[in-house]
Amino acid sequence: MHKHILSLLSLFTVIALLSSCGAQRKDGGYSSGSSNTTTAPSGPSASQWRNGVKGTWVLNSVTRQDIPQSYTVKNIFDEAPVDCFIGSVWHLPTGNYKGSISFNASGTLCATGAVRTIIWSIHNPGNGGEPEFQFKKLYAGDKASNVTTGYRLGLSFADGNSLTMKMPVDLDNGSRGYLIFNFSKQN
Repeated sequence: MHKHILSLLSLFTVIALLSSCGAQRKDGGYSSGSSNTTTAPSGPSASQWRNGVKGTWVLNSVTRQDIPQSYTVKNIFDEAPVDCFIGSVWHLPTGNYKGSISFNASGTLCATGAVRTIIWSIHNPGNGGEPEFQFKKLYAGDKASNVTTGYRLGLSFADGNSLTMKMPVDLDNGSRGYLIFNFSKQN
């Protein structure tokens, strides 16, 4: 009887550890990271997000939230139009967080086959703010410490198979919309 109780306790401990390794949040919310409250974040910690985001991901689609269809988003990440990113492969390894974005879309302004080196991390704003995915692009000869510009995306959902991030887009009328990045894990 004692062995069965220990076995059950061990099983529950393993389940609890495994369930805490990934970051999952399904509310779809975006936080800019600027919060004046001192309450704890309602979602996963930066460490949980880091574990949920690492891996190789394919960007399947980019949808709009609160952005009118008539509004044109010319390019994203100071790189290329949104359509050029569809099908791109985002390699986000562990370790030194030096990853890459490989472009696969063909089009007038797309650079099919191009690979952009990035340094990525999870920004932890503290003070109750929600962690965000951040990256900066590295060009040949650049040192990460010398690159001062980068990009941040709100983290919406991550599990072993899918990843969703949100990019804020400031609209002409003073309001804000979002581009929703929907990824699937590449095996």
